[in-house]
Amino acid sequence: MSLIDHALNRSRTVILVLILLLAAGWAGYNAIPKEADPDVQIPVLYVTMHHDGVSPEDAERLLLRPMEQELRSIEGVKEMRSQSYQDGASVTLEFYSDVEIDEALADVRERVDIAKSELPDDTDDPEVHEVNLSLFPVLVVTLSGDVPERALLRMARDLKDAIEGLPAVLEANLAGDREELVEFIIDPMKIEAYRLNGVDIVTLVRNSNALVAAGAVDTGNGRFNIKVPGLFESVDDILDMPLLVDGDSVIRFRDIGEVRRTFKDAESFARLNGEPAIAIEVSKRVGENIIEVIDAIKATTAEAQESFPPNLTVSYSQDKSSDIRTMLTDLQNSVILAILLVMVVVIWALGWRSGLLVGLAIPGSFLTAILVLWALGMTVNIVVLFSLILAVGMLVDGAIVVTEYADRKMIEGLHRSKAYPLAAKRMALPIIASTATTLAAFLPLAFWPDIVGEFMKFLPITVLFTLTASLAMALIFVPTVGAWFGRPGSQNNESLEAIAADHGDDIEKVKGGTGVYVRMLKGCLRFYWLIVPAAFVVLVSVWAAFGQLGKGVEFFPAVEPEVAVVQVRARGNMSYYQQDTLLREVENRILALDTHHEGENWFDTVYARSGSGAGGNEAAEDVIGVVQLEYADWQTRPKATEIEKRILAETADLAGIRIEVRAQEAGPPQGKDIQIQLRSFYPELLDQTATTLMTGLQEMGGLYNFEDGKSPPGIDWEYSVDRAQALKFGADINQIGNVVKLVTNGINFSTYRPDDSTEEIDIVGRYPAQYRSLEELQNLKIVTDKGLVPLSNFIKRTPKPKTGTLTRVDSRRALTVKADVQEGVLVDTKLGEVKKWMSTLELDPRVSIEFKGQDEEQKKSAEFLQNAFSIALFIMFIILVTQFNSISSSLMIMVAIIMSTAGVFLGLMITGQAFSIVMNGIGIVALAGIVVNNNIVLIDTFDRLKHTASSIEAAILQTGAQRLRPVMLTTITTILGLVPMVLQINIDFAARDVSVGAPSTQWWVQLSTSIAFGLAFATALTLIFTPCALMMRHKLGNLIRNMNIGSRLKSAVSAWFGRSKKQAP
Repeated sequence: MSLIDHALNRSRTVILVLILLLAAGWAGYNAIPKEADPDVQIPVLYVTMHHDGVSPEDAERLLLRPMEQELRSIEGVKEMRSQSYQDGASVTLEFYSDVEIDEALADVRERVDIAKSELPDDTDDPEVHEVNLSLFPVLVVTLSGDVPERALLRMARDLKDAIEGLPAVLEANLAGDREELVEFIIDPMKIEAYRLNGVDIVTLVRNSNALVAAGAVDTGNGRFNIKVPGLFESVDDILDMPLLVDGDSVIRFRDIGEVRRTFKDAESFARLNGEPAIAIEVSKRVGENIIEVIDAIKATTAEAQESFPPNLTVSYSQDKSSDIRTMLTDLQNSVILAILLVMVVVIWALGWRSGLLVGLAIPGSFLTAILVLWALGMTVNIVVLFSLILAVGMLVDGAIVVTEYADRKMIEGLHRSKAYPLAAKRMALPIIASTATTLAAFLPLAFWPDIVGEFMKFLPITVLFTLTASLAMALIFVPTVGAWFGRPGSQNNESLEAIAADHGDDIEKVKGGTGVYVRMLKGCLRFYWLIVPAAFVVLVSVWAAFGQLGKGVEFFPAVEPEVAVVQVRARGNMSYYQQDTLLREVENRILALDTHHEGENWFDTVYARSGSGAGGNEAAEDVIGVVQLEYADWQTRPKATEIEKRILAETADLAGIRIEVRAQEAGPPQGKDIQIQLRSFYPELLDQTATTLMTGLQEMGGLYNFEDGKSPPGIDWEYSVDRAQALKFGADINQIGNVVKLVTNGINFSTYRPDDSTEEIDIVGRYPAQYRSLEELQNLKIVTDKGLVPLSNFIKRTPKPKTGTLTRVDSRRALTVKADVQEGVLVDTKLGEVKKWMSTLELDPRVSIEFKGQDEEQKKSAEFLQNAFSIALFIMFIILVTQFNSISSSLMIMVAIIMSTAGVFLGLMITGQAFSIVMNGIGIVALAGIVVNNNIVLIDTFDRLKHTASSIEAAILQTGAQRLRPVMLTTITTILGLVPMVLQINIDFAARDVSVGAPSTQWWVQLSTSIAFGLAFATALTLIFTPCALMMRHKLGNLIRNMNIGSRLKSAVSAWFGRSKKQAP
C-alpha cells in the first residue's frame, strides 16, 4: 500500500494532524521574532587604536604598520583596509563569506594581543569590534530641551541604565554627550614664580593618588586590617594636595590655580528639531522580537519621564518597529489579496467545495513553513513575507491538478471516496516531479555568497519549506478531506462534453473556451513547421529589442527611502564652533521647509550633528556635519527626490559649503554609484592619478557629488626643536611637550572615581582660556636647571600642509575617487562609459586601479546567478529525464524554460523598467522552476494518451483539451498571486483603504513583473509551442525511420570497422 492509501485509511488521524499543524503554525506566527531587514552576518571586523595627539603620519608608522604585520597572516582575509588619522588609527578586515566569524574574531584578538607590545606606551589598548546588523540601533530615544547640560546628561545616563536593564536590550549608547573632566586651571605667573614644571607636577599627583593595599597585621592577640587612604575622593582632596614645602610654609594646588569639575572641550554638537539634545541609541539582542523590544523601551522611558522637568522633551526616531509594523501590514494585506484573487478563480472554475479544498493548501502550507522557520530559530522579515506572496500562486498548483482530476472523475460518475484517492495516485508522479523541479530552481539560491546572498537567502529557504508543505497538502491532506467532503463542481452538458475529450471520436463536440482552443490548436498543428522556428525568431527578436530599446541594467531596485542624510562639506582650518555655525544655517533652512509648505508634514525628526566624526567612517573627510532627516509617511509628503531638490535649491546660496543629500539605500549598502580605488606603493603618484580622473569625470557630464579622496587643504603648525640648543639650556623633548600641552589639550595628571560617577574621570591641568592661543605658544617659558628659559630660544614654528586621513589597502596607500550618477541615467550605462574613457588614458602602471562598490557587487551577483541558473537547469534536466525516461521530452521542456525569458524582457519593456541583476536574476531562476510544471503535466498526459488515441494528432488534441483547465488555472492563480506586487496595489482590509506605490511593494516590482510576464508568455508556449514541438518530433522521427537513416548509418559504421580489421594485419 502507498502512503496515500495509508493516509486515506487513517483519515481521522490525518485531519487531526492538519488541525494540529494549523494551530501550531498560527502560534508560531505570533511568537516568531519579526524584523524589517534580515539579520545578516557581515564578515567584517575592525581594530581601533587611540593615541592622544598623534599625527596621521606618525600613526601610520607607529600604529598601523606593526598591527598590519600581525593581522596579515590571518586566514580567510579578503581585503585589509587601514586608516591613520589625527589621534589614532584603525584596521578593517573583510573576510570571505564562508569564514566562521567567531573563529576569525578569536584569531584577530590573539594577533592584536601580540601586536600590542610593539605599540607606543601611551597608546590606549586596541579594541576589536564586530560589524553586525543587530548592533545597529533599532530605536533612538532623544532628550532635548532648555535645561542645563549636567542635568540633561544625568537624566540621560539614568534612563540609559534603566533601558539596559531590559533583558532583550543588547546595549544602549549615548550620543551627543561630553566626557566629564576635573580641570585644574593653572595660573602661568604662579608656575613661573614657584619654578614648577609639568613633569614634576604629573609625578607628584600620580604618586599622591595611589591605591595602597597595605594588608593586615596578626599580633597573636588579634588580626587587624591596615588601611592607608591614598585615592582622591573629591575635588577638595586635589586642592589640598601639597606641591612645595619650604620650612613650615606649604604651597598647595589651590595656591597656584583653581580646580573645577566640568566637561571636555566640545568636539561635536547634537540637536533635535533645533534643540540641544542627547540621544540614546538602543540595540536589541539577536533573535528578539523587535516590536516587543521597542514597546518595552517606550514603557520604561514613559515611566522615567514622570520624574523629568516639564521643559524636557523625549522623542523617538529611527523606530524600526513602526517600519516593520507597516511592512508586515502591507505584505499581510498583499497575501490576503493574493489569496482572495486565487480563491475567486478556483471557485469560479471548480465550484465551492473543490475551491475551498484547494484553498486549504494555502494556510496549511504557509503556517507549516512558518512553524519550521520558527523551529530553526529564523525570523520573519520582508524577504520571508515576499517569499510567501511569491509562493501563493505556486503552492496551489498541485492541489488544483489533483482536485481538477477528481472533479472530472466525479462528473463521470465515480464516488468521491474513490475519485480523490485515484486523482492523488494518478497525479502523484507529475506533481512530485514538478515540485522537485521548482525546488531545484530555488535550491542554488540558498548558497549565494557575500552580503547580498546573506540578505536574499531567506527567499529560497522559505519557498523550499512552503512548496514542500504544499506537496504534502496536495497528495495527502487535500485528498483525505476531499474523500469526506468533495462534490463535483458542475454537471452541465458543456462540462460533460469537455470530459468527452478523453475519447478521440468526440473531440469535435467540445464547446466553450476549450472548444475554441482545440480548434485553434488543430489549425496550428497543420503549420507546426512554421510555428516552431517562428518561436525561436520571436525569442531572439525580443532579446535584441531589449538590448536596443530596453532601459538597461541596474543592481538593486530604487525604493522610496524613509531616511535621508544631508552632508555639509566645507574646507579650511575651522574650529568646531565655526563648523556648527555653518551646519546650523543649513539646519534652519531645512526646518523652515517643513513649516512653510502647504499644510504637509515632510519630516518626523530633523537630527543635526556637527564636529568630530559626524559623517561616520564612510563619509568624505571634508564633511563638517550632517542633518539626518526622518521622512513623514510617504502618503502625506512629496517624493524623496522632490524634497532633495528643494533642499539643494534652498541651500544653494550659502557660501563656502557644498551640500549632498544621500537617501537610505535599498538592500545591502554600496556607497556612491561610481567608486574607483587607486593603490600604489608610491603615495605621490596617487594624487596625480586622482586629479586626472577627477578632471575627466567632471568634464564627462551626467555625474555629481564628486570626491577625490585626497586630504582637504589646511595648515598644521610644526614646532621643530633644536635639540643641541635645548640641551644647552637643560631642556628635553618631554619637558617641552608638557609645557606645550598646557596651552593645547592639557596635561593628564591622573584619574579619580567619585561616588556619583560610574566611570573614571581624568584630572587635567591647563592654562586659562585667554592664554590658549598661537601667540601664547611663542611666549611660553620652561623651568629648567638654568632657570626660566623662553621656548623661542630653541623652537622654530613653521606652517606645513595639513595631512588628513591616510588610507591603506592591503598595506599599500590608497585613494578612492567617487561620484554619483544623476537621476535618469543608469549606473551600469555610465560605468561602461567611464571604463571606456579610462581605457584611453595613459596612467602610470605603478598605480593599480579597481572598480569598487556597486560595480564589484553587481559583477559578483551576476556571475553567481548565471552559475545558479545553469546548475538549476541541469538538476531540472536530471529530474525530467528520470520522470519521462526520454531525452527528447526533457529537452523540449528545457527549451520552453529558455523561451520564457523572452516574456521577462517583454514585460520589462512594456512596464519601462530596467533589468535588475538581483531581482530579475532571481525572477528568471524562479520562473524556470514554475514554467516546468505545466509542461510536465502536459507531456505526462500526452505519454499516456498516445497509446490509446487513434493518431498522434488526436493524442495531442486530447492532451490539450484535458490540460487546458488546470494549466490556465495554475497560471492565472500564480499571476494573480503576484498582481498586488506588479501593480503596487495595497488594500488595507482593516482600515478599508487602498494605496498604490507603497515602499514595501517597490522592493519586489521587478521580481514580480519578471515572473508574471514570463509565465504568461510561457503559458502560450505550453499550450501552442509544446504541442507543435511534439508534432514536429513525431514527424521528424517518421522521416528518419522512412529514410532508413539509422540502419544506413549502422551498416556504414560496420563496413568501416570491417575494412579497418582487414587492413590491420
